[in-house]
Amino acid sequence: MTGPPASAAPFAYFDCFAGVAGDMVLGALLDAGASVEVLRAGLDRLDLDPFELEVAAAERGGIGATQVSVHTAPGGTGGTGGTGDTGPGASGAAGAGSAERTWADLRAVLAAADLAEPVRRRALETFSRLAGAEGRVHRVPPEAVSFHEVGAVDAVVDVVGAALLLHDLGVEEVWASPVATGSGRTHGGHGVLPVPAPAVLELLRGAPVYAGGVEAELTTPTGAAILAASASRFGELPALRLARTGYGAGSRVHRELPNLLRVVLGERLDPSAGGGGGDGGLVLEANIDDMTPELAPWVLDRLLGAGASDVWLTPVHMKKGRPGITLSVLCPAGTDAEIRAVLWRETSTLGVRGLPVRKWALERRLVEVELPGGKARVKVGLDQGRVVNVAPEFADCARLAEQTGRPLKEVMARAQAAALTLLDAESGAARPPRGAS
Repeated sequence: MTGPPASAAPFAYFDCFAGVAGDMVLGALLDAGASVEVLRAGLDRLDLDPFELEVAAAERGGIGATQVSVHTAPGGTGGTGGTGDTGPGASGAAGAGSAERTWADLRAVLAAADLAEPVRRRALETFSRLAGAEGRVHRVPPEAVSFHEVGAVDAVVDVVGAALLLHDLGVEEVWASPVATGSGRTHGGHGVLPVPAPAVLELLRGAPVYAGGVEAELTTPTGAAILAASASRFGELPALRLARTGYGAGSRVHRELPNLLRVVLGERLDPSAGGGGGDGGLVLEANIDDMTPELAPWVLDRLLGAGASDVWLTPVHMKKGRPGITLSVLCPAGTDAEIRAVLWRETSTLGVRGLPVRKWALERRLVEVELPGGKARVKVGLDQGRVVNVAPEFADCARLAEQTGRPLKEVMARAQAAALTLLDAESGAARPPRGAS
């Protein structure tokens, strides 16, 4: 551990230069000062097969770290991570005590456990992400997913343990770096899989990823799910008042880089850079009066492909009374140079102005519902874990309306109602039993 003794640190940044696995998350948070007694006490509240939690000092590339291993049966060692986990955090195949579990089984275990509500919510959200990803990979509804290794005792320990330790450290906001995934092939419950595993790519959809220069599984589904459920942003380390750092070691030793996950704890100094103070960015604008209208859809597509968050056109009257448009582009931080290049190349403008802006966005989640004729995706907007907006995907609903002959407005209403029913069921499962604190 680097830094002063543990105290509340509202911000955590996971530096995934060697990937991320569930046991590496636990090791990094313990190394940064989280309490192993809190971890053990919280895990003891789960109705699981017997297991032993081993916490030991380790070294990777000359850097001291903490390594966590889960032993699930006498003479056997549990893996750590998701389906096909043989990656940086894996310590072997799942032991005989690691039974296969369904999403419903895991919800029941978490609902019955005497856990703080923020811990329960984070763990449920993490497994919900896993269920959704595995369902998309295997083309089955999330409720039908059988987790195989992901449902084993060691992975439950990783997911719930990460939630316990983040809560113990007082972390309110999590960011992560671009994620190294590894490359090559690995072996899982379904046979040989490509690296990154299909579930990892599903879980990290929208996040920046790269191979990392190591022919091995660097990021596991469980590690990816922890990030997907907890990290509100992926990018560079922001300005912060540094409190502590911690390093979690994976079991493998790589020649190319130290097999570590680093966590940086502290308090962000620039609230305008993201989170509660809004997301920083630019709006680039150009007034244009000499571009043929047929080019507009092409230009908008190119701008969105270059990383723009949004693009819109506004009719304006320009000098000499000419009708024209203002082309406005909302640019996330760091994308304005590429977007300006598109404007120069694809439009007739001779100049672009930039205005700094802040953007506040709800946490987003995508659920899939079954409707007459097929499936539709529904976007869910959450404010501190509370559902505030439910919006069916227009393209999915339009496709089903075409296929079934039903009115589009009816298909969209059915999709929204089905999503609300699903969310209500999950919310009910997340409530603790009566008498639990």
